[in-house]
Amino acid sequence: MLKVLKSGLFTTIQDAGRFGYLNKGVPVAGFMDTASAHKVNQLLENAVDSAVMEITMTGPTLEFDSPTFICIGGAKHSVTLNNNPIGHFQVHKVSPGDIVSYGKLEKGFRSYLAVKNGFKTDKILGSRSLYAPVTPKSHLEDSETIPYDSCEVFFPKIVELKVDSVLDNKVLNVSKGPEYELLGDKQLETLFFQDFTIANENDRMAYQLVEHVEGHKVSMLTSATLPGTVQLTPSGKIMILMKDGQTTGGYPRIFQLSDNAISILAQKKFGDTISFKLT
Repeated sequence: MLKVLKSGLFTTIQDAGRFGYLNKGVPVAGFMDTASAHKVNQLLENAVDSAVMEITMTGPTLEFDSPTFICIGGAKHSVTLNNNPIGHFQVHKVSPGDIVSYGKLEKGFRSYLAVKNGFKTDKILGSRSLYAPVTPKSHLEDSETIPYDSCEVFFPKIVELKVDSVLDNKVLNVSKGPEYELLGDKQLETLFFQDFTIANENDRMAYQLVEHVEGHKVSMLTSATLPGTVQLTPSGKIMILMKDGQTTGGYPRIFQLSDNAISILAQKKFGDTISFKLT
């Protein structure tokens, strides 16, 4: 078991997501930054959909009660194992009683901690991803315990990865959404030739942007949406749905983010800037 001594701001368990339930209004959930989550699982030779811990901004303090191997990655925190600094995207062995502590956030917004063979929390609708009200809670709490399989011996093929991090990228590759053709020249010029600032309203459900574009008077029926769907409100506000986002919406769907663009955006916080690039 892993004991959560301090849970941090918003720490969850996430896997690849919950599929096949969008028609029932259940979001996909899952890794916000899939690129980083896959890499920490890869180093531990886990299945790509193995459950990891997703840590938002302020990290936890964790105590391990059985041996295993871990890997951290994503946002850059100062992280220690028994008060000794450990590196990102490296395999580290932990023993019973070892404590991993997250300190200052240096870059990015979400980081990931994987254990050998993944965390073994309950599966609900085929996924271990936390998303209330499908799961009993939305995030981990102090003193909670998280199951994992003990592992004393592991000889990784690769012990460290030098990765092309999504942290320094601000360009979001997008494809045309179903209502893209409704955009006028002035709207398109604004969307593709200026930077946008992440608003304070950002979480696992959606990101809003500070800057507006020219509004519209389009009325449309509620239609299906996906993680990465970019909506434009009548007032010209831009909203980008994320992994816990609604499954339908009534605003024009002007863009769809690529999977990598979702990972890039997931590492942005209030005040950061992004831009759109049509691919």
